[in-house]
Amino acid sequence: MQKKTKFVIIVGSVISGIGKGTFSASLANILKLHHGLVVAPIKFDGYLNYDAGTLNPYRHGEVFVLDDGTETDLDLGSYERMLNQSLTKDNYLTAGKIFKTIIDRERKGEYLGRDVQFVPHVTDEIKSYIKRLGEKTSSDVVLVEVGGTVGDIENSYFLEAMRQLALEEGKGNVCFVNVVYILEPKSLGEQKTKAAQLGTQRLMAMGIQPDVIVCRSEKPVTVSAREKISAYSNVTTNRVVSLHDLENILEIPIALKKMKVDEEIIDILGLKTKPDHEFQKWEKLAGMMERAKKKVTVAIAGKYTGLHDSYISILKALEHTAPYYGSCADIKWIETTDIENEKQAIEMLKDVDGLIVPIGYGSRGAEGKILCIKVAREKKMPFLGLCYGFQMAIVEFARNVCGIRGANSTEVDPDTKEPVIDILPEQKKIEGLGGTQRLGGQDVAIREGTIAHRLYGKKEVRERFRHRWECNPKYIEILEKHGMVFSGKHPKYPIMQILELPDNPYFFATQYHPEYTSRPLEPNPAYKGFVEACVKHAEG
Repeated sequence: MQKKTKFVIIVGSVISGIGKGTFSASLANILKLHHGLVVAPIKFDGYLNYDAGTLNPYRHGEVFVLDDGTETDLDLGSYERMLNQSLTKDNYLTAGKIFKTIIDRERKGEYLGRDVQFVPHVTDEIKSYIKRLGEKTSSDVVLVEVGGTVGDIENSYFLEAMRQLALEEGKGNVCFVNVVYILEPKSLGEQKTKAAQLGTQRLMAMGIQPDVIVCRSEKPVTVSAREKISAYSNVTTNRVVSLHDLENILEIPIALKKMKVDEEIIDILGLKTKPDHEFQKWEKLAGMMERAKKKVTVAIAGKYTGLHDSYISILKALEHTAPYYGSCADIKWIETTDIENEKQAIEMLKDVDGLIVPIGYGSRGAEGKILCIKVAREKKMPFLGLCYGFQMAIVEFARNVCGIRGANSTEVDPDTKEPVIDILPEQKKIEGLGGTQRLGGQDVAIREGTIAHRLYGKKEVRERFRHRWECNPKYIEILEKHGMVFSGKHPKYPIMQILELPDNPYFFATQYHPEYTSRPLEPNPAYKGFVEACVKHAEG
């Protein structure tokens, strides 16, 4: 017999970007790790893109890649890290995906000549998608995060679908959580709730009565402010909770648990729980983070440094790995488009304990990255190259160690005479951009007796990729002859996926993204090795 799935719908009012995703992930964390429930999060984004693959990092932050190759919003990364589990395409929904499904069905004649409308066709498709997720995963709870803000045109039909879902599922099976922002103008010196009240009333005007209201703010929300919101929303004061800014994300599930938000939602949904002790590991890690005193300075040399969310998974991987070595990572941002010569790179990297060169596309900032890598290699500074950073490390080594002066990537210079980095053969005939790269989980064969083998302790691992270019097989022999070790490769083909320099304390680069699989309770080995090396470098 199929278990009855319950639903928690998380919406936001007042402003966007207030942390609905973080709240959703944190609540899922408690329900799974403390209460032993099977949970499945899903994010809805109202944009008409089919997925997040073609979105500019400056506008939307990092594109997160799931094991099945789905390119998603960065909130899916938060879900995976908080839940310590992998998700699939079923956990991500966009307006583009909904409308494409409906148009494809209409073209096939599946609607039997009827007018295709928002109600019932679009709303029915949304409800079916969410219910199927619960069935596929045999979940006790499906948590639905609705992107954007109450009142946005692009999510109004989705909210209507959620209203219908609550009606169809019946009382006690759907819980609505409204995440609001409490303003505190400096000129007034007091918290103002009017915007939160109006946002909640707008939600109620759509036929949705919130069961819980989460008040986001810089400082703890006062009792009087919570009472005002309660009076205008028909939500009892004990279910109007304060969630102010905290030092780090690991503390949020602990704070929610202390406020008994999880217990209120369990009561609303009538859930039967089976307590788990995994949450104690989470609390232990949060305590380790709080006690960590050693600071290591890590430089991130990229070209999207104006928006730190472009590198959110890297930041989180450093944040949750450092406490295991009694340290905390202090980030120094280096905009590589501003670096024109080696002297500038040396200046930028002074007093730094390690360098990360992350993902990137195109030619802008490439030479600045290469200069930073050269400094790190020559000064034997811990280095971690990620995807594009792996490729630029090969270009730098080819130029400055192998003596291949014109070495370059065809992505940077399509006419280069020494294409040490070239596009993957299967990519050359592809037109368009969306979903056309090598994406998702791939097996990596690890060479024994290498740093990679010491870190992973396995002969084969699975990591996530997102790239079109690779190390040109024609240059592998000369690179290896001069001391570069390719310690990870495709199990069948000469596609290099990990490189290292044995003469350096930690010079390690991956064609894949270890940050996508790094989680607080299980940091990725590549980050563990890097942070450990940074701590040793800081200690001299």
